[in-house]
Amino acid sequence: MRAIRVGVVGFGLAGKVFHAPMIHAVDGLELAGVVERNGRNAEAAYPGITTFPSLDAMLDDASIELIVVATPNDFHVAQARQALAAGRHVVVDKPVGNTSFEIADLMVLARKQKRLLIPFHNRRFDGDFMTLRKLLAEQKLGRVVSFESTFDRWRPAPKHGTWRDASGPGTGTLFDLGTHLVDQAVQLFGLPEAIGAEVLRERDGSLAVDAFTLRLHLPGGLIATISANCLAAQPRPHYLVRGTRGGYIKWGLDPQEDRLRQNGSRVTADLGVEPPSAWGSLTVDVENALVTHAVETVPGDYRLYYAAVRDALLGKTLPPVLDIDSWRVASILEMAEESQREGRVVPCDWAIHPTDAPNGQ
Repeated sequence: MRAIRVGVVGFGLAGKVFHAPMIHAVDGLELAGVVERNGRNAEAAYPGITTFPSLDAMLDDASIELIVVATPNDFHVAQARQALAAGRHVVVDKPVGNTSFEIADLMVLARKQKRLLIPFHNRRFDGDFMTLRKLLAEQKLGRVVSFESTFDRWRPAPKHGTWRDASGPGTGTLFDLGTHLVDQAVQLFGLPEAIGAEVLRERDGSLAVDAFTLRLHLPGGLIATISANCLAAQPRPHYLVRGTRGGYIKWGLDPQEDRLRQNGSRVTADLGVEPPSAWGSLTVDVENALVTHAVETVPGDYRLYYAAVRDALLGKTLPPVLDIDSWRVASILEMAEESQREGRVVPCDWAIHPTDAPNGQ
């Protein structure tokens, strides 16, 4: 198998922890170079790669087929557009764009260039999410009547001067964590028919949204509640799901990010393996008695994302995340903001495909 040469734009948290290690660990992909303006940290971690001073310089290397945009949110659209225009396939960290209109424009360009635009919704490969998806596929809970998903943190002081805590489109907890939580809910239950939301700034001095609760009104009457905040001194369960046959509860988050941070971004065999103490529990009705047992967490593995990207570029399968998935998630987040502004439940209209109306026209 020939190796697909990959260039990563940015070597901050996203490039260093989430992208470069996974690309380097997947057979059939070659981490060829990194755009790094200050220093040569990537070369130190991956001897033999090239450090490029700019995306322009990277695109001058015709051997690089896939560009990974791992820069702060405000740069995503311009850099993805530049790479697509240069005839490259593109992976873009979430959110792909600050608005659904921006994402639609990129989708149009990708189709024009006959190149793939692949959002980095890597938390589809979290172990707890894969476990829950398996339980639902096996009908262990019966018909789901309630779904709650949270991503709680204790970060009481905003970090002013950083893009995540700045004001403006695409910043804050809604677009940072909401992208993942909405994407997971849609993967499990489909597109919502309506959305109600509270989108808030809870911390003292916060310029960006730092807390939200979204209620996705789904077909069949199910309401999926997803939420996150930065003042969670006592975190809630990550997943709490009730069904006609029983319930599932899972505490804590997938361990991959923390382990990558702690071990210098090395991909180890146990990267996504949870200890039994972290497993969720399933409670079901057995002959009119409730029985609870632990459910072993499917090992999470972000390498699966890039293995699927490789196969998509080779024409073997669809990408692991479709570009329209990111447009749908962005649209839901925008409707959540509308719900907060107007104090009402906002109906969804999914009749129009985003590439039918470029530039929001």
